[in-house]
Amino acid sequence: MRNKSITLLDLFSGIGGFHLGLERAGFNVKSYNSEIDKYAIDVYKHNFKNSTYVGSVTDVRGSELPRIDAITFGSPCQDFSLAGKREGMGGERSSLILEAIRLIQECRPRFFIWENVKGTFSSNAGRDFTAILQAFANLGDYTIEWQLLNTKWFLPQNRERIYLVGYLRGKRGRQVFPLSENNRRVDEGAKQTQNVGCLTAGGNSGGLHSSMTLIRHRSDQSQEAAIAAMRGRNPENPSDRTTEQRLEINTNGTANTLTSVQKYNLVITDRIRRLTPIEYERLQGFPDNWTANGATSPISDTQRYKMCGNAVTVDVVEAVARNIKNTLYGK
Repeated sequence: MRNKSITLLDLFSGIGGFHLGLERAGFNVKSYNSEIDKYAIDVYKHNFKNSTYVGSVTDVRGSELPRIDAITFGSPCQDFSLAGKREGMGGERSSLILEAIRLIQECRPRFFIWENVKGTFSSNAGRDFTAILQAFANLGDYTIEWQLLNTKWFLPQNRERIYLVGYLRGKRGRQVFPLSENNRRVDEGAKQTQNVGCLTAGGNSGGLHSSMTLIRHRSDQSQEAAIAAMRGRNPENPSDRTTEQRLEINTNGTANTLTSVQKYNLVITDRIRRLTPIEYERLQGFPDNWTANGATSPISDTQRYKMCGNAVTVDVVEAVARNIKNTLYGK
């Protein structure tokens, strides 16, 4: 079918991974974006010049927006992260998901997509995820599906994330999930092996850049690159020298999960270097130099690393959005 035009409320919008993924899936997107990081706001405006910025999620009101067809949100995940303090829904940042749920209630979009870390499943012995599912179910009229997806199914980065979608009940086709490692749906009988859940709510650039994602220097062209990380130091106290660091090489051909901590992804050829900002962009599915400039000024490498590490993977969003499009609007 032809591209479907939708109006998107893009919460915690970052650098626009949801917006870009929806476009690649065949949606014509008019977006209203909500974010508090000034650098991400600037990058979003540079890449989506017709988008309308609406401020912090706590200030957005559905009554002040036009008809919204879709809401996307990768709400702050530090309190759910396996690497964090695991404060769960009691954490100040992770509780912002309740603001997104409020806006779903106010706007009643045709569908919504939520992305978050794998640790959400186990936070507070699973009680947080159960509470989140109950909050979504209480919206009424929405079918809720979720699955744990990994960026490495699409790109060479080991990044496990929960994707949860909700869509208004009514005439529809097949379910959105599951997706499989070859980017296709799996058979009904295999669902139990895919960490899939569903409930019906009752209530190329040239030059030095290689085709293998990594950017190699001219002296590196004849050698295969390996990804490694520095392990052993306490990331919360880098000055602590009592713990010996070691270089740990990945043997599975993928990068570690991208974060703003750059020592977790190093490239080894004839020397050790860290990944470049363009490599971070490619490993998240963004075009080269997507984060290089904002609408008002260039962006520093430090901020580029941070924004890419916090972004959703565009290729994963695209796969999920294609299935949503087929489920709700037909092929």
